[in-house]
Amino acid sequence: MWSFNYNCGFQQIIKKLVLPACCCHSCVPLAVSLPRPHGKSFAHRSELKQAKRIVVKLGSAVVTRGDECGLALGRLASIVEQVAMLQNQGREMMIVTSGAVAFGKQRLRHEILLSQSVRQALHSGQNQLKEMSVPVLEARACAAAGQSGLMALYEAMFTQYSICTAQILVTNLDFHDEQKRRNLNSTLHELLRMNIVPIINTNDAVVPPPVPNSDLQGVNVISIKDNDSLAARLAVEMKADLLIALSDVQGLYDSPPGTDDAKLIDIFYPGDQQSVTYGTKSRVGIGGMEAKVKAALWALQGGTSVVIANGTDPKVTGHVITDIVEGKKVGTFFSEVKPAGPTVEQQTEMARHSGRTLASLPPEQREEIICCLADLLTERKEEILAANRKDMELATVTGFLAQPLINRLSLSTSKLNSLAIGLRQLAVASRDSVGRVLRRTRVANNLELEQITVPIGVLLVIFESRPDCLPQVSALAIASGNALLLKGGKEASNTNKILHQLTQEALSIHGVSDAIQLVSTREEVEDLCRLDKMIDLIIPRGSSQLVRDIQRAAKGIPVLGHSEGVCHVYIDADASIDKALDIDSKCDYPAACNAMETLLIHRDLLRTPMFDQIIDMLRQEQVKIHAGPRFASYLTFSPSEVKSLRTEYGDLECCIEVVDSMQDAVDHIHKYGSSHTDVIVTESEETAEQFLQQVDSACVFWNTSSRFADGYRFGLGAEVGISTARIHARGPVGLEGLLTTKWVLRGEGQTVSDFSEQGSMKYLHENIPVPQGSFR
Repeated sequence: MWSFNYNCGFQQIIKKLVLPACCCHSCVPLAVSLPRPHGKSFAHRSELKQAKRIVVKLGSAVVTRGDECGLALGRLASIVEQVAMLQNQGREMMIVTSGAVAFGKQRLRHEILLSQSVRQALHSGQNQLKEMSVPVLEARACAAAGQSGLMALYEAMFTQYSICTAQILVTNLDFHDEQKRRNLNSTLHELLRMNIVPIINTNDAVVPPPVPNSDLQGVNVISIKDNDSLAARLAVEMKADLLIALSDVQGLYDSPPGTDDAKLIDIFYPGDQQSVTYGTKSRVGIGGMEAKVKAALWALQGGTSVVIANGTDPKVTGHVITDIVEGKKVGTFFSEVKPAGPTVEQQTEMARHSGRTLASLPPEQREEIICCLADLLTERKEEILAANRKDMELATVTGFLAQPLINRLSLSTSKLNSLAIGLRQLAVASRDSVGRVLRRTRVANNLELEQITVPIGVLLVIFESRPDCLPQVSALAIASGNALLLKGGKEASNTNKILHQLTQEALSIHGVSDAIQLVSTREEVEDLCRLDKMIDLIIPRGSSQLVRDIQRAAKGIPVLGHSEGVCHVYIDADASIDKALDIDSKCDYPAACNAMETLLIHRDLLRTPMFDQIIDMLRQEQVKIHAGPRFASYLTFSPSEVKSLRTEYGDLECCIEVVDSMQDAVDHIHKYGSSHTDVIVTESEETAEQFLQQVDSACVFWNTSSRFADGYRFGLGAEVGISTARIHARGPVGLEGLLTTKWVLRGEGQTVSDFSEQGSMKYLHENIPVPQGSFR
């Protein structure tokens, strides 16, 4: 038996949420007592992965075709597939569905047209279908004719996934009568226990005509007028963890949907009703968005989390339900927990607004901010190192991080000093960044054109493990006048927090502290990559898997970076043994993306003292060797054969492969490399120059370590990463890579028609010399 408790404060809330009277024939007015909350709803989207019992409500617009006569079979099939997938994962799924009226209308119209055509053929001897009219069909009759077909369709679709379904139709009396309510509860629990998906609908065939809401005179009530309120009622009564309400809109908006300024509300809290503007109802539904919100809030107060989302968009229909359960940013999530800080969307807006002020600051003021940050890194090093020790201890205790990542996580006094030196170099370079005139042209008399450098806009930098990335990237953003959104890994949360505080402290000296934001909410990387209207460039810094994930997710935002650092060192037949042994491409810092992963050796060096010395040196440095296919073929007893020649080890491991010539090495690099950094060791200048010219990588070196591929070592002061792209910036990306250009044309009223064949003016296109250090 269902028993309910409530308190006076909750009574007042629910009194405001009572649904208004409805004049629709399919309403089932009902007063029910407030259910006892079965638990707390989920506070964050990420927790939705834990949802065990889920109710999916399919609105009329979701299951009904555009002509309102018949079902949208494609959408329904994809929804069934997702529900079946979740059911087979061990979750308990329930569906509250509309669609019987639409399905019945289709069947009855067909029968009427067929009947009329037969009668007219008998009377007139000819078919006069064009003159026939279909009478208005009564909804109850449509529901009666369509319900069996709707259920048969669900049954056939779920059978494809070896899942059984059961039909449950509810009416007014099923909720008024205590015994029937107990029976309904028992039936649903038994079906779920047997791994059956209940398909629930109101029995529209016998629904009574509309009556006044006399049952709503009390307080703690919810009136079941439509499938929104029915879904909310059942979700709470069945103690569901999550209610997914699918409609024909994305969710709730802060202004009428469809208007230019309308923004989707990601998270909705009780008490936020004033911030929502409701649009019109769907073409076929009876509840409307306001009814959905009231039902959702009622379910939320009863302990069930709610998401309202779009189930009709062909771009997302096939995965909208599973995306919601995976915690992705889909639709509007209802939560009782409001975070203390701003949302990531608000942070991005703040960064963009403050970033524009940053870009307009005089160069000496941006330089001053960077120098201040450099000073803070050394003055407050004890605070930074203390926070870093907390992160290191936690990473060591949990054991979740591999040793290379722990190495990247670690900070030291020497690292902070190097950071500070690099930032001061960058501060000097920032003087010649924003507003520099690159080109000046006299298009015609009194018509001059300039191309000048400007910031890109809002940058999103996502980085793992390496907290020293934060001040580096922040300084580059300041120097280039870009707004910056930072998303660091949770393994460095303490270190990132103090470094961001110091960054904002430096920015505050000129009132632009909001220009750099640290995302500390539970935002998934994929959700951040969907902010294509707010973010202009994404720069990932981390594992190859992270970069690949971001490149896949960021469909509307450019991504600058490299997914892998498969760097090669080729030892030529004319190589110096001393140089070959001294180059520290592997052993200096094997976790770095510019460390060597494959050692290519000329065939003539095999079984020579030089080859033996190279192998001995690698063994002394405890480098694990994997043999490439050709190298393995030369050996009787060889190291383990490499699984892939495209492997980035990131540790004291490498592959050794044999090549026949410099050209063979180049071909190997082009086939298996990642266009990051590749090195030749040789004393032949001719061979070296051919290698440097032919290898198509972002960095190509001769007789030196691949580890030099770094913005600081190149004199850039710092880098946001190394790009292997073939457009925009390439290699270590410093200040120049974070600038774009715009064209400024100054005239005196000229028009294009002035330059036509009949016009009085001619183009000159004369280049005007640009003085060094010219700025606008």
